[in-house]
Amino acid sequence: MRKIAVGLVAALAGGTMLMSGGSAVAATTTKAPKVEILDVSPNPVVVKHGSETVARFKVGASSDVEKVELSVEPADSKFRTLRGKEVKPLENWLFSVPFTSHDPEGKWKAIATAFDKEGKRVAHDTSFFYVDVRKGWSKADTRLSFDASPSKVRKGKSVYFSGRLLAERGDHWRAVRYEKVHVYYKANGSSGWKWVASDRTDRHGKFYAKDRAYRSGSYKAVFKGDRKLDDATSRTDYVRVYSWRR
Repeated sequence: MRKIAVGLVAALAGGTMLMSGGSAVAATTTKAPKVEILDVSPNPVVVKHGSETVARFKVGASSDVEKVELSVEPADSKFRTLRGKEVKPLENWLFSVPFTSHDPEGKWKAIATAFDKEGKRVAHDTSFFYVDVRKGWSKADTRLSFDASPSKVRKGKSVYFSGRLLAERGDHWRAVRYEKVHVYYKANGSSGWKWVASDRTDRHGKFYAKDRAYRSGSYKAVFKGDRKLDDATSRTDYVRVYSWRR
């Protein structure tokens, strides 16, 4: 009986004791700090000519993160020499960034960096969004079909996107050619949509794109519109991602 008691004390001294089936097991669990850009709103960031639009960036971080910094820059390397955008911190890891018609149109990148109590960088996350400068408001109605396939795909494999953009011309719907369509993705459990791909429609109004799948979620296509065409958003299409197991 004394030997059992001594063994129990040793288990308690060595760390946390987990009871399972009458045996004592020492265990410790350490989770790495985490930061994630949860949402960019609006996305795309639409800027009227000569005006300003403020975009908001919602960031999530684990409890062991002391500070989060956000930066944004054009994804195209030829624009990265521009002066950095002003980022205003709001409450609860919420940031705002103003965009004007002088900013370059196209794909942009947001980077969130997390720091611990000692000021050490411990995690970071990157998300892409699109900035669109509009110059007119005379519009025709549009509609957008969309398909993401396959509906079930192995982790790390490609998901293929296709669809067609049509505009109302009189009593008919006609193909819209050479317009850019963007594809967005929302992972299971996430509250925000993230840009993943773009393509221009061909002469039949069709577009094609692809992306690698790492987590189950929904996809949708978005046409931003222009001075003659109204914007359009497709229905969502769900893709389930599974891991390979032998």
